[in-house]
Amino acid sequence: MRLKAQLTLIAGLAAAFAASATDLVIATVNNGHMIEMQKLGKFFEQANPDIKLKWVTLEEGVLRQRVTTDIATKGGQFDVMTIGMYETPIWAKKGWLNEIKPDAAYDVDDLLPAMRGGLSEGGKLYAAPFYGESSMLMYRKDLTDKAGVKFSERPTWTEVRDAAAKIHDPKNGVYGICLRGKPGWGDNMAFITTMVNSFGGQWFDMAWKPQLESKPWHDAVTFYVDLLKKYGPPGSSANSFNEILALYNAGKCGMWIDATIAASFITDPKQSKVADQVAFAQGPYSATTKGANWLWAWALAIPAGTKNADAAQKFINWSTSKAYIQLVAKENGWGTVPTGTRKSTYATPEFLKAARFAEAEKKAIDSANPNDSTLPKSPYVGVQFAAIPEFQAIGIAVGQQMSSALAGKVTVDAALKAAQAAADREMRKGGYYK
Repeated sequence: MRLKAQLTLIAGLAAAFAASATDLVIATVNNGHMIEMQKLGKFFEQANPDIKLKWVTLEEGVLRQRVTTDIATKGGQFDVMTIGMYETPIWAKKGWLNEIKPDAAYDVDDLLPAMRGGLSEGGKLYAAPFYGESSMLMYRKDLTDKAGVKFSERPTWTEVRDAAAKIHDPKNGVYGICLRGKPGWGDNMAFITTMVNSFGGQWFDMAWKPQLESKPWHDAVTFYVDLLKKYGPPGSSANSFNEILALYNAGKCGMWIDATIAASFITDPKQSKVADQVAFAQGPYSATTKGANWLWAWALAIPAGTKNADAAQKFINWSTSKAYIQLVAKENGWGTVPTGTRKSTYATPEFLKAARFAEAEKKAIDSANPNDSTLPKSPYVGVQFAAIPEFQAIGIAVGQQMSSALAGKVTVDAALKAAQAAADREMRKGGYYK
């Protein structure tokens, strides 16, 4: 009888403990590094048995909509949100985010200055970088060698177009170049904005007037549409990062200009058929190198509405730490660690040996300057976005027009005219001018 009572008591205590465990709901994006973080979450749960991780994994555009709606309405659905450099300072200013206060072991000073600066507001950190990126040119060296193409360290857009023409071989399933076409402010517009910057353009002039019908926008978008129509894969207007990653890994893209983070996937022989053929150059330019490559971090933040702030901070400490990077290296190899966040990663000989893209990636990150990213003076901060609340709606509307132009549904001129009207409407509504 006594034994039965003891077993009942133990069972009751176990149930009570399980019931008292904190469910930590994490909203994240369906990128490779985040999916790996979910798999490795078991190590965090083992070390913190009182916290249970619940994952909500979404495609990039859907994630942005869900977390924006939740935080703006104080919905409280999520305890940890994956957000970026655009949202962090804007939301921090509105009081929507808790300050990130890691412990001493975390070593905040080890974060790359570009990442720490872009995720801070008023000198305080409001999101911790999980991985950071710029953009660069990634290409098939076997194809360029065969075609007699040699890229300079930072090629011009003309060099890129000429190379695409030479290596384009659709009969054998190889397209000269793959670029984002799927609409979204952080999707096709992240790429197109860097292209426009390099053609000498900007989103807004110093009076906050949209510049979408200016010559640099017209020249850049015309170049982009022609390039993909002639040398890109069919259906480019629906392609985002993950679609192009799959094409590249299957050996179907001769070149790709996109997030530096892609390098760790396309050089991984477990994922990529062409892993040993990949080479790198800096983001192409036309009139200027200013703003020719973007700056971004996918970062983890704590919404002010969470009831589990301590558990959320604990998880962020773990998942963005030096120790986490070493855990990924131990489990999967140094070539697969999240990059672009910490100085110590780039000082690790094993990483430099495994990641032949490391030097090009760090050079791209270091060269991106959100405070000076356009040839004419601009009133906004940001390389591939303008850090104002209205930009999200503007970027989505313009992205849809650019995708339509790429799909051949409208002319470039008509797309830019409609984009200008949409941007002008939002800026007037926001009170920037009458």
